[in-house]
Amino acid sequence: MKSGGSGANRGVAPEGVHVQGSMEMSKAGPYEGVTSSAESIERAMEAGGGVLRLAPSWVPRSFCTPAKRLRLHPDDYFPLGKDRGGIDERWFSSAIRAENGPMTDPYEGLSLVVGTEGEVIPFDEFIAHTQADAIGHLWGKYGLWPMYSKFFDNQWPLPFHIHQRDEHAALVGKLGKPEAYYFPPQLNNHGGEFPYTFFGLHPETTKQQLLDKLELFLKGGDNRITDLSKAYRIKPGTGWDVPPGVLHAPASACTYEPQKASDVFAMTESWSNNREVPDELLWKDVPENKVGDLDFIVEIVDWQLNVDPEFWDHRFSAPIETSASVDEGGHDYVEKWITYRSAAFCAKELTVKPGGRASIADEDPYGFIAVDGHGTVNGLELAAISSIRYGQLSHDEYFVTASAASEGVTIVNESRSSDLVLLKHFGPGNSELGAETGPVAALRA
Repeated sequence: MKSGGSGANRGVAPEGVHVQGSMEMSKAGPYEGVTSSAESIERAMEAGGGVLRLAPSWVPRSFCTPAKRLRLHPDDYFPLGKDRGGIDERWFSSAIRAENGPMTDPYEGLSLVVGTEGEVIPFDEFIAHTQADAIGHLWGKYGLWPMYSKFFDNQWPLPFHIHQRDEHAALVGKLGKPEAYYFPPQLNNHGGEFPYTFFGLHPETTKQQLLDKLELFLKGGDNRITDLSKAYRIKPGTGWDVPPGVLHAPASACTYEPQKASDVFAMTESWSNNREVPDELLWKDVPENKVGDLDFIVEIVDWQLNVDPEFWDHRFSAPIETSASVDEGGHDYVEKWITYRSAAFCAKELTVKPGGRASIADEDPYGFIAVDGHGTVNGLELAAISSIRYGQLSHDEYFVTASAASEGVTIVNESRSSDLVLLKHFGPGNSELGAETGPVAALRA
């Protein structure tokens, strides 16, 4: 996740709300009728044949300015008042909650399964009840759904920052955070104020130079840390791999971001978007005994990855057609890998041509979001949104459980003129990606 002043909370429902098995109904953000009863979960699983409809999960950020590419109604980007900030994120297949300060809704960031009677079911509790039926082998290995994705839609770039590796995140009881970016053309009708991303450090950069910039952070004003980095112009329809330990300042493009279900970061740029970055964001996920220790911040940096002279070759991710799609011949559909360099997750883009049909069996569970067109998924309504009010339900986001994925899902494009386009996000250890022998295999070697 692109971060700044927030985190993500794994685990059970917050104090004061229902626990699994309760029939009590409550409210989650704009949605009424929250329940985690076994009956509701089992009805939803059966009714969709393992294909689960999800309610839109909108996340506000007080530190960001919405670029208004998420297709919310123009009047609804600030639905929670000035203290909560604007909506510039939408989370997908999320079994974790956002941490947005003391006013955060208990279910913020968490996906909600739409039940058969209009109720909504917290996704983490749905997974805890259905276990391997929902997420297959991932339940036995992780005991939870270990990734999520999102749209991040900011009018301005984010400050230069870093996500910790496992060994440093563990010091504060968290996991390291890899992420990836893809820039859907359908959601990038404009590039925002600065459609360039700073990645890494110049190969000749020294640790002392980085330390000097961090010392300036604490003095206030602009520490000009991106003097040590390189900005890459963002091209819609392409993406990047961002391992933990890599410094980066994400562009103002609307970004689809598959990522590990964790949120640790340290902000290293002291001035961004015409305002100062608070010191506490440098130390947010640093052990108490290391707060004030700038050498520790330098230690968080994966030096080899940051000063890699072939950073573009190793991290840029152009779409690559899957071997299975190539074998199908492309008559009705084309499926491409868009995120494939990380071991923690991957993603595909499926394009079903006008009037076309795609019957695809995946060995692993996944979530998906429709970004263009309309049709059906296993006979269920499927439609990308053009405009939606805050609190309305949609038919553009689903989660395909392990059993449904292995049996195969049929996507039908009911339009005679427009493509139906889905972005599909998978967890770690994807079987199809691991078996690839085409061009994508060479890039993963």
